[in-house]
Amino acid sequence: MHDSEVKNQGSIMAFLGMTLGALGIVYGDIGTSPLYAINELFFGHGNTAVTVPNVYGAISLVVWALSLVITIKYISFVLRADFKGEGGVFSLFSILKESETKRKVMIAVLILAAGLLFGEGIITPAISVLSAVEGLNVINPAFGTFIIPITIGILTLLFMFQRWGTKKIGKVFGPVMLIWFSTIAVLGIMQITNHPEILFALNPYYGLKFVLGLGIFRTMVVLGSVVLVITGGEALFADLGHFGIKPIRFGWIFMVYPALLLNYFGQGAFLLGRVGGGSTNIFYGMVPTLFLYPMIILATLATIIASQALITGVFSLISQAMVIGLVPRLYVRHTNAKQHGQIYISAVNWILYAFCIELVLIFKTSAGLAAAYGLAVSGVMLSTSLAMMPIAIEYWRWTPWKVYLLFGSFALIDFVFLSSNALKFLDGGYVPVMLGVTNFIIMNIWLWGRSLVLGAYSRYTDNRNVRWLCNLKKLLTESKGYLHSGYNGQLLVESDRVMVFIVPDPIFSDQDRIPVSLRIYMKRTGSLPKHLIFLHVDEKKIPYVATENRFHINSLGNDIFSVKSSIGFMEKPDVRQLLVELNPNNTIAPDLDKSVIIVDREQFFIDKNASWYLRVQAAIFRLTLKFGVRTHKYLGLSTEDGLFEIEVPIHIGRNGAGITHPEFDLHYMKTAEEEIVEELAKNPA
Repeated sequence: MHDSEVKNQGSIMAFLGMTLGALGIVYGDIGTSPLYAINELFFGHGNTAVTVPNVYGAISLVVWALSLVITIKYISFVLRADFKGEGGVFSLFSILKESETKRKVMIAVLILAAGLLFGEGIITPAISVLSAVEGLNVINPAFGTFIIPITIGILTLLFMFQRWGTKKIGKVFGPVMLIWFSTIAVLGIMQITNHPEILFALNPYYGLKFVLGLGIFRTMVVLGSVVLVITGGEALFADLGHFGIKPIRFGWIFMVYPALLLNYFGQGAFLLGRVGGGSTNIFYGMVPTLFLYPMIILATLATIIASQALITGVFSLISQAMVIGLVPRLYVRHTNAKQHGQIYISAVNWILYAFCIELVLIFKTSAGLAAAYGLAVSGVMLSTSLAMMPIAIEYWRWTPWKVYLLFGSFALIDFVFLSSNALKFLDGGYVPVMLGVTNFIIMNIWLWGRSLVLGAYSRYTDNRNVRWLCNLKKLLTESKGYLHSGYNGQLLVESDRVMVFIVPDPIFSDQDRIPVSLRIYMKRTGSLPKHLIFLHVDEKKIPYVATENRFHINSLGNDIFSVKSSIGFMEKPDVRQLLVELNPNNTIAPDLDKSVIIVDREQFFIDKNASWYLRVQAAIFRLTLKFGVRTHKYLGLSTEDGLFEIEVPIHIGRNGAGITHPEFDLHYMKTAEEEIVEELAKNPA
C-alpha cells in the first residue's frame, strides 16, 4: 500500500471517528425527541384526537418541520455562518460586529437568544432523562416512586463526568447513539410494515389540510407540541467548534435524519393501529415486551447523551461570550489537544446542575417540563433566521431578494412556532424566558460596565503614549536618575528595578498608550523603573507553541521592551516561568526572573449623587466581577512570585466613569513635556 493510500485511509478513519463523536455529542437532544414529542402532541398539551386524518396531518407536520428547519435551514445554510470555526448565536454576533453595518437591535436580539439557549441547556437534561426513566411506569406503575431519585442520580453522574471532556465522553457516547439511531429506525420500520399507508404523510397536503381544519387557536396549541421534534437543532450550530461542519452534516444526512423520519412514521403507523383508543406511551408501546427493559436502559443512556449536547453547547456559548467581552473571564479547561473547541467550565457546569435538579423537583414529570420546553428553542431559532439576513447580504454578498425570500420564509416558520409556544408561558414557559431575560440583563450590564472602564482607562492615559514615556525616560537618564520639576519642585527618580507590567493588548509602536498601572505607579511612588517590560500573554488556537515561536520581542529604546508571549490552549499560563524562558542570558534585563510583576486591580466607587438606576447597574456589575477569574490567578501568579497589584480607582457617576488619583500628581510632567517639545523643535532629527 502506497504512503498516499495509507494517509487517505487514515484521514477517512479520522473523519468517521469525528462523525461518531458528533453522534454522541451533537445529536443527543434532537435524537431523543421521539421519546416524548408525539406523545405530547396527541396525549399531552396538544391533546389531538387519534383519527386517521389527524395522524396523517400531525406526522406530516412533524416530518416537514424536521426537514425545513433542520435539514434545509441549519444543515444547508446556517452551519456555513461560522466565525473562525465556532458556531452558535455568538458567532453570528461576531460576524455582525465585523460586517459593514453594525445593527445594535440585531445584536441585542442575539444576546437575548444566548440567554434563551442557556435556559434550554438547563431544561434539556431534566426533560430528557425524566422521559427515559418514566419508561419504568410502563413496566409497573409501582416503580413511579423511584423515577425522580433515579433521575437525580443520573444527572449527578452526568455533570460529574463533564470534567473528563467531550473527547472521552464521545468515545463512549458515539457507539451508544449509533445503536440508538439504528434501534429507533428498526422500531419504526416494524410499525410501517403493519401500516405502510402512513407514508402518505410525506405529502405536505395532509399537514396543510390538518391545520386548516383546526382553527387558529387549536393550530397554535398543536404547533406548540410539534416544535418539540426540532428541539436540539440549535446544538448542531452551537457545537460546530467541537467537531466541524463536515462530520456534523455527514452524521445528519446519512444516519440521524433517516432514523428520525423512520421512527416518526413508525409512531404514526402505531397510532393508526390504535384509532379511537385511549392514551398510552407511544414510543414504549412500539417496543416488544421482551425488549422493554433493554430499551429503557438504552433510552436512558441516549437521554444522558441528549443532555450532553446542550451542556457542551452552553460551554461553547460562555467561552465565546468571554472572548467578545459579554461575561467575565472564567476558568476554561481544554480537554482535547486536537480540538480547540472542546472545553470544560467548572462554574457553568455546576450552575447548570443546580438548576436541572431544581426543575426535576418542581415539575416532576416530562409532561410538566414539556410545557416549559420549546419557547426558548423557537426564540433562538427566530433570532438565528433574522441574523442570517444581514450576514448573507453583507458577508456572503447574496442578492437581497433571494435572502429575504429564503430566510424570511424560515423566520416566518420560527415566528409561528414562537407564537404557538407563547401559549405555554404560564404552564412553565416562563422558566426559560426568565432565565433568558436574566442573562440578557447581566450580559448587557457587563458590556456597559466594561465600556465605562475602557473609556476611563483611555481618558486617563490620553496623550501618555510610549513615545512620551521614552522621552521622559531619556530625560531622566540624562539627569542621572533625578528629574526636578521647575513647576513645584517635585522629584521623579529612577529606581534600580526590573518591573514587568502585564498588559491586556500587545504594544506594537511608540503611539500605543502606556498601561494605566504604570502611570498610577509613577504617581504613587514618584519613580520610574530602570528596566521596563510590557508583557502580553496570547493564547493561540493550537495545543502547544514551540519554544522558538514563544516570544515576540520589540525594543522600544531606553531599556523599555514590549514582549508578546504565545502559549497553546493546552498550556497553563505561568508568567514567572515565561520570564525565565524569556531571558536566559540576561539579554533584556538583569535578574528578570526576580523582577516585580505588576497587574491591575480595579476598585469601583459610586458617586453619591448618582441615580438609583445607575447604582443598581453598578452594583450588579461589581457583583459579576466577583465571579470572574482575577488576572494574577489566570496567569498563575501569587505574592511569592513577586506579584504586586496596582489598585485602579474608578469612579462611576452620571457623566460616565473616570480614574482619579489625588495623592501624587505629576505636575512636573508638563515641564518635562515642554522641555521635550523645545528640544525636538531645535533638533527635528
